[in-house]
Amino acid sequence: MFGPTVGFLALIGGLGVPELLIILLIVIIIFGATRLPQLGRGLGQGLKNFKDSVKPEEPREKTPPPPPTI
Repeated sequence: MFGPTVGFLALIGGLGVPELLIILLIVIIIFGATRLPQLGRGLGQGLKNFKDSVKPEEPREKTPPPPPTI
């Protein structure tokens, strides 16, 4: 009906662009502009590791090893 964006904004309390910019400014002041890429990289790696741990393992095919060649 309204789309996924409206549901997401309702989930986070209806934050608009001005509020998000203020939050971004506070984060830059606290962490500094040089550490933001490191924080983003660490967050991305953490999310990737989490997704890998949650994803079920694919079963390995049990094939016999090839016979030794002489």
